[in-house]
Amino acid sequence: MDWLGFTIVILCLLVSGFFAASETALTGASRASMLRLSKQGNRDADVVSDLLDMRERLIGALLLGNNIANISASALATSIFTAWFGDVGVLYATGLMTALVVIFAEVLPKTIAINAPDRMALAVARPMRLTMYVLGPLLRIVEVIVRLLLRLFGLAGEHQAILSPTERLRGAVDLLHHEGKVEKQDRDMLGGLLDLRELQVSDVMIHRTEMMMINADLPPEELVREVLATEYTRIPLWREKPENIIGVLHAKDLLRAIRASDGDTSRIDVSTIALPPWFVPEMRPVSEQLKAFRRRKTHFALVVDEYGEVEGLVTLEDILEEIVGDISDEHDVVVAGVRAQPDGSVVVDGSVPIRDLNRAMDWHLPDEEATTVAGLVIHEARSIPDRGQSFTFHGFRFRVLRRERNRITALRISPVPREAELEGAKPRRAGTSF
Repeated sequence: MDWLGFTIVILCLLVSGFFAASETALTGASRASMLRLSKQGNRDADVVSDLLDMRERLIGALLLGNNIANISASALATSIFTAWFGDVGVLYATGLMTALVVIFAEVLPKTIAINAPDRMALAVARPMRLTMYVLGPLLRIVEVIVRLLLRLFGLAGEHQAILSPTERLRGAVDLLHHEGKVEKQDRDMLGGLLDLRELQVSDVMIHRTEMMMINADLPPEELVREVLATEYTRIPLWREKPENIIGVLHAKDLLRAIRASDGDTSRIDVSTIALPPWFVPEMRPVSEQLKAFRRRKTHFALVVDEYGEVEGLVTLEDILEEIVGDISDEHDVVVAGVRAQPDGSVVVDGSVPIRDLNRAMDWHLPDEEATTVAGLVIHEARSIPDRGQSFTFHGFRFRVLRRERNRITALRISPVPREAELEGAKPRRAGTSF
C-alpha cells in the first residue's frame, strides 16, 4: 500500500511539473513566432495562439491543475509519514515535500521551459487544450468568482499596455540588437521605417539655404552651362527673386531640347520645357508624402511653410535615406559632416541633421525641438553662441568651433560622464569659454 502511495505522489509531482513547465512556456511564448509558424502550416502553433487568446481561462487551468497535483501529493505523503512516525511524521512530510515540489515540480521544469519557451509551448499545447476542456465547467465558476471580486475592488478593466505597438516593436528590435541577433544596419533600417509616421517633411527636407536654383532669365547658353555643372537632375527655376519659383527643369528634358535645336542652345526656352512646381506643406507626415510621391509618379517637391514661403525641397531619395541610410551615386558630392577624432570626440558640421548623427554614432540626442545639431545647441543655449563657447547637456559637451555670421558651422561633441553633465548644467558653468 505504501508503494502505491509513493507511486501516486511521484505521479502527482510529474503532473505538477507539467503544469509548471506549461505555465512558463505558454506565458513566455512569442505570439509573433506562433503567427509565423501558423502561416507555415504548423497546427500546434494555431493551438498555442488559441490558448493565448484565452489567457484568463488558461491561467485558471494551469493554477488549478498545479494546485490540485501539489495538494494531493502533500496530503498523501503526510498520511504515509503519519502512519510511519506518528504525529512527528507531519514535519518529515512537510520538509520532504517542500524540497521535492520546489526542485522537481517548480524550478526544474520551469528552467527547462524558459530556455526554449516556443518549442515547449508547441509540445504542451494539445495536452493543455484537453485539460481546459475537461476542467471547463470548474474554470467558468472560477472566472465568475474572480471577475466579481475584481469589480468589488474596482480593478476590473481591459488590459492597457504602457507602450504602443510601434514602440513595443522598436523595443523588441533593440533587444535583439543588444543580444547580437540583429545587426546595427538592420536595426537602423527597421527604426527608420517605424519613424516615418512620426516625422514631418520639414525634418527630412533640404533647406532653402542649401538648395541649388537657377535664374530662368539667364541667357540660354549660361543657363545650360550651370545645369551641366551641377550634380542634380532636377533644378528649380526662379524669376525676379529666388522665392518666385516658376518651374522645375529636368536635365533629360534639357538634353532633348538641345537635340531638337541641333545643338543651338540660344534657341532654347527653358520656361517651355520646365515642369510645373509641386508645393507641399512642411507639416505633412513623411509617410503621407511617400504615398503622394508614389501616387503622382514624381520624385521632387518644394516645401512651403504656413505662409506659403518656400522653405526647402524634398525628394523621394531623402525619404528613402531615412530608412536605408545615406544613398550616394557616382555624381554625388561627398560631404564629410561627421568626423570622429582619436580622443573620442566628434567634429560635426552644424548643418548635420540630428537623426543622421544619432544613426552614425548610435547616440540618442533629442530631435523634437531642432532638426540640425546647430539648431539643438541654439535651442539649449537660448542664444547664438560665439566661437569657443561650450555647453553640456544630454550627456555630451558641445564646443563651438566655427561661426559664420549667425550660423554655427562646426562643433566638437564629446561624451561626458553623468557627474560632469550635472556640473555643466549649473548656470555658472553654462556657456563658459576655454
